[in-house]
Amino acid sequence: MSEVGVGHYLTLSAILFTIGAIGVLTRKNAIIVFMAIEIMLNAANLAFVTFAMSIGDLGGLVMVLFVIAVAAAEAAVGLAIIVAMYRHRETVNVEAFTAMRG
Repeated sequence: MSEVGVGHYLTLSAILFTIGAIGVLTRKNAIIVFMAIEIMLNAANLAFVTFAMSIGDLGGLVMVLFVIAVAAAEAAVGLAIIVAMYRHRETVNVEAFTAMRG
C-alpha cells in the first residue's frame, strides 16, 4: 500500500473544486448554487493546508483562517439575500431574478 501524499490531497481538492464549479454553472436553485460555492471554498482551503504542510510554513494555515472567516460572513449575507429573494418572489430559482429592481 502506498502512503497518502501531497498529490492525493491536491487531486481531491481539484475534484471538489470541479464539482463546485459544475454546480455553480448548471444548477438553478440558489441554495444549491450557494452550497457549490462553499464546496469550492473548501477545496481552496484543502489546497492551502496541503501546501502549508508540505513546505512546513504556517502562512497557508493563516490564509485558511481568513478564508474560513470570509466564508462565514458570506454564508450569513448569502442566506439573508436568499431569504429576502424568497420573500419577494416566493421562489429561489436563479432564473427568476434576471433584473435588479428596487
